[in-house]
Amino acid sequence: MTPSDRPAVPRQSSPPDEKPPETRRQMIRRRWITAVIIVLLIGVPAGYLAISAEQSRTSGRDNESEAAAHGLQNDWPSKTQRRIYDVPVPSDAVAVAYYETNSWKVSKLYVQFKTSAAGLTEFMKDSGTSTAALRPGAVTVTPEEAQKVGWAFPAGHDWAGTVHAQKDPLPTQNITVDETDPDKPVVFIVSTATP
Repeated sequence: MTPSDRPAVPRQSSPPDEKPPETRRQMIRRRWITAVIIVLLIGVPAGYLAISAEQSRTSGRDNESEAAAHGLQNDWPSKTQRRIYDVPVPSDAVAVAYYETNSWKVSKLYVQFKTSAAGLTEFMKDSGTSTAALRPGAVTVTPEEAQKVGWAFPAGHDWAGTVHAQKDPLPTQNITVDETDPDKPVVFIVSTATP
């Protein structure tokens, strides 16, 4: 057999798509880019959440300060507020005003209105109590609560009050009524809900 008759042995060559081994500089660069991407994926959302939380806290404080500055609003509380705090303002009520405070531990709705004797009876019944529960001379709204909204309960008026405590999660209502004019009683309620 002559050399020309021998089968040709294919030459060993590296595959065309094989990359040369990674240098130390390339490895450090790849790891650095990976670390930056991880920091961006975790750090940016975490930073956004922290900023949002602080803005929310600040907004809550601002809203509370603004509400406190304005005190009672001369308007009816919303249907939702009346339902949550179980304050069924009677349909014939006039001079209705309210104020709401909220915190993590307790929320309060302050409501005042003038009504008729029948409206007072309706309100007390719809609240789950009755006018018979009103104790003459009792002012059940605390001085701190009264100060918060600028209420005063001076001597010389026929005050009557009751505390209508309900099982959680239903609110507790401190109800005080000015019965100086029995035909036009003025009702003051602080309804406290503990979520």
